[in-house]
Amino acid sequence: MRSVRRPFRLGALLAPLCWGSLEAAARAAEPVAAKAPEPTLTRPVPKGPLDVAYPDGATGEGRVTLELVLDERGTVTGVTVVAGEEPFARAAESAARSFQFEPARRGALAVSAKIRVEVVFTPPPPPEPVAAEAPELAAPAAAPKPAPAQARVTAGESQAVEITVQGDRPEPATQSLGRAEVRQLPGTFGDPFRAIEVLPGVAPIATGVPFFFVRGSPPGNVGYFLDGIHVPLLYHAALGPSVIHPGLVERVDLYSGGYPSRYGRFAGGIVAAETAEPRGPLHGEASVRIFDAGMLAEAPFANGRGTALVAGRYSYTAAILSLIAPEVELAYWDYQGRFYYDLSRELRVGVFAFGAYDKFLAEDDEGELQGAATQFHRVDLRAEYHPSPATEARLAITLGSDVTESPGEDGEASTQLRDRLLGARLVLDHRVSPKLELRSGADLSIDQYRISFGGAFENNQHRREVFGTRRDLATGLWADAVWEFSPGMRVTPGARLDVYASRGSVLLSIDPRISASFAVGPRVTLEHTFGLARQPPSFVVPIPGFQLSDLEDGLQRSLQSSAGVIVRPGRSWQLGATLFHNVFLNMTDSLGSELAHDDAERTGSRENEPDSRVLGQAYGLELSARRPLTERLAGYFAYTLSRSIRSYGGAKAVAAFDRPHVLHAAGAYDLGRRWRAGARLTAYSGMPAEQENEQRPFDNEPADSRRFDFDGDGQGPETGPRGRFDRAPPFFRVDLRVEKNWRLGDEGANLSLVAELLNATMSKEVIEYECRPSGCTGDVIGPVTIPSLGVEAFF
Repeated sequence: MRSVRRPFRLGALLAPLCWGSLEAAARAAEPVAAKAPEPTLTRPVPKGPLDVAYPDGATGEGRVTLELVLDERGTVTGVTVVAGEEPFARAAESAARSFQFEPARRGALAVSAKIRVEVVFTPPPPPEPVAAEAPELAAPAAAPKPAPAQARVTAGESQAVEITVQGDRPEPATQSLGRAEVRQLPGTFGDPFRAIEVLPGVAPIATGVPFFFVRGSPPGNVGYFLDGIHVPLLYHAALGPSVIHPGLVERVDLYSGGYPSRYGRFAGGIVAAETAEPRGPLHGEASVRIFDAGMLAEAPFANGRGTALVAGRYSYTAAILSLIAPEVELAYWDYQGRFYYDLSRELRVGVFAFGAYDKFLAEDDEGELQGAATQFHRVDLRAEYHPSPATEARLAITLGSDVTESPGEDGEASTQLRDRLLGARLVLDHRVSPKLELRSGADLSIDQYRISFGGAFENNQHRREVFGTRRDLATGLWADAVWEFSPGMRVTPGARLDVYASRGSVLLSIDPRISASFAVGPRVTLEHTFGLARQPPSFVVPIPGFQLSDLEDGLQRSLQSSAGVIVRPGRSWQLGATLFHNVFLNMTDSLGSELAHDDAERTGSRENEPDSRVLGQAYGLELSARRPLTERLAGYFAYTLSRSIRSYGGAKAVAAFDRPHVLHAAGAYDLGRRWRAGARLTAYSGMPAEQENEQRPFDNEPADSRRFDFDGDGQGPETGPRGRFDRAPPFFRVDLRVEKNWRLGDEGANLSLVAELLNATMSKEVIEYECRPSGCTGDVIGPVTIPSLGVEAFF
């Protein structure tokens, strides 16, 4: 998928190397007696533009010195990185292999030569305010999709080259992570998806659990997308890595609220990942760690008109656990394959297939297996058409399958949840002018759900009615406009229309959205978002092959709003502060399920009803400070102060997952000699306690029922006899990472030894916290500590 670009500035200075020795060699070649003038030595000069791309996912400045070997034709035959850090070194080295020069000459004779090239990468300048000086710099930034960057040799200086580098233009209020930076973040094991948990507004369920709440939205209301394809899971089971090889992921964006109109059918946030563009010569990477091994390789074919990529990971934890803990069975693997071919300069077609498998089973105290096995697969057929630099069209058809199986007696599957899906999406993008871009599209999803019950639920008629075999359809249209009415002033109004159909019910939704960013100074930008989002009923956490279906009670709805400020005090640091407020209507989440369950037990009707609706809201403040982790001295800080509330009937309660304080702080330092070390602190409040006492907050409720602090203020009889609002103890942990890197040969290959430790403090976490008149108790898990030692190779 070709991404929207905006210009960066990158200067490259070419300085000659070894001209003195070349001149000496020329003098030595002349006869001593000959008085003929020495041949003139001419330095090599670029034949044309020197294109260098700012590395995907990188931030901040970088300086790379290369030594190039040129043959008699001016072709680059060798590249050596003399100085520079990743990811800039690899980006400069890869680009330099395609440079073309007029050859060095001794007189009229072309000769080989060595030269040194210094490439200086600089980050994007902040948006210019309306009254900003140097308007010539604002003009290129106003174009949502400027023409491809080109280098030019400035007059009178054959060695001074000015290059404009294209980078991604983010949506307002978007938080982005690139692999180059995430790879240096302790506790993520190099996975961009796993780094989502450190962003402001994200609250974890528990350490290592692959689900999180985003600004009060439960995991089941957060959508996961890869290249616009919906995927049910981000991570493998039991603290495993992401389900996509990290080398394939260019960038991960978190839309906490008010997200672009192209994303729909989720009432919470959106996690959207983009795969890296196909690129040049054969390249790849491989890794071997304590718990898994992975590889990625990509190569061109048909004289560069096509590229083919394969990637995957396999875990051998099953064999290890069988020796250490035979009662536990854990396994996972994933695969990715991608094929692109340019039919013409305007039309490119491709196929992208990927999938993942997870199995986690453990024996309980009675010797019965508990857990599940899940898998999903996707095949995406795509075409991209670019009739002009200002117009782009993308069409894709997706086939998929999601399956979840739970064990029965003797290890046989007792329950199977299956979803076979067919999807399609169309995206149209046209730049009307440098200040106006129009975007629109359509999408379709058809899901065939089939659920087979066994064991205790085999004859449960109610569950068959709720979860039975069915076919769901959802289709939508969307459009928005990116209007930069003044330099640094951008507004994006949009809307999407969706139609849902399931079991004879048909619902229509229209969701307006708008975002804006305003540069109020050279280093200060204000960002605002507002939007309405809806989705069908959902379970608390996403389960492959499973989806609630009752449209009779309507769609879940959320009103999402935020206002923030970004300050760039220097080229490297970025500071941010955001206020947000989300209102949830007609939602299905954990609190609604709990209350519905209690109500069903009291009344004897609709037993274990999973689709009950609640109201709620979440509000808070997000603070962040960031210096790219690719810098020699890097830092990251994120703090969220928030409150999440749910209400049912006439009662109001602090949400069961509410965490008022969530803090992440990370630092990394380049120790020299290609050593790098980092540490990260994670701390957050404990979850609210379940209150149990003899006072009854609901009419006709038994004396031993569950109790909640309805308003969260710690006042009133609903808080129990202790007269205060109880929480589980807070949790904190420290993660560590150390890396040693070696450069191998002159072709850019390198090898890294990486040691990483999740929860080096061996901290334990309290969950399921309950309070009674006699006191409070909770289940303690952990310490969940994961060591990782691995070797990574890049070529």
